Amino acid sequence: MRFLRNNGLSIVLVALWLATVAGMLFSGWSVYARELADHRSAQIGLAAYAKSGHFFSSLFENWESEFLQMSAYVMLTAFLYQRGSAESKDPDELAEQDEGPELKPDDTEAPWPVRVGGFAKWLYSYSLGLALGLLFLLTFVLHLLYSSEAANAEALMHGQPAASVAEHLVSAQFWFESFQNWQSEFLSTAVIVVFSIFLRFRGSPESKAVAAPHGKTG
Repeated sequence: MRFLRNNGLSIVLVALWLATVAGMLFSGWSVYARELADHRSAQIGLAAYAKSGHFFSSLFENWESEFLQMSAYVMLTAFLYQRGSAESKDPDELAEQDEGPELKPDDTEAPWPVRVGGFAKWLYSYSLGLALGLLFLLTFVLHLLYSSEAANAEALMHGQPAASVAEHLVSAQFWFESFQNWQSEFLSTAVIVVFSIFLRFRGSPESKAVAAPHGKTG
């Protein structure tokens, strides 16, 4: 029970992610089956669909936008402020996150890169943003590859020639897929930053205390 209590947030989020991926898989298979039927093409099984460009393109398209949102948010909040927001550091006070990674003599629980020092400590100091940024780049490439595969499969059904990955990269279709997700991520982030100035949710670390004034930041 202690394990579940200590890790409940990540467990529930992973469970919801698996459930929604399964829902996406089955609903996407149904949609693709109708597309194949409309073009009088042979149907494919669920296992084949799970490896198709149609499924993976949509999956990585969404992951890409989420990792863009998170990496941009982590990096921007290190340097920019929004007075009154629970999502911002106070522009008038030095935050704990701004303190240098200096070890105290009796600090034996610091992460090993901090204890090692040098480049390892510097890299670890920015590791969260870097990791999220690399995940964005990885999923961007995977979205590109599978989107290209899906576009070529659709072109084949219409008797049109296939395009290279490089040609798909500069196509309006690929960037429409990307921008339609990116814009929603930046909007939702801006909304929570501003809403947290005036609105509350008791018990959430993403909210200020219910009685806190609107001007309180962080």
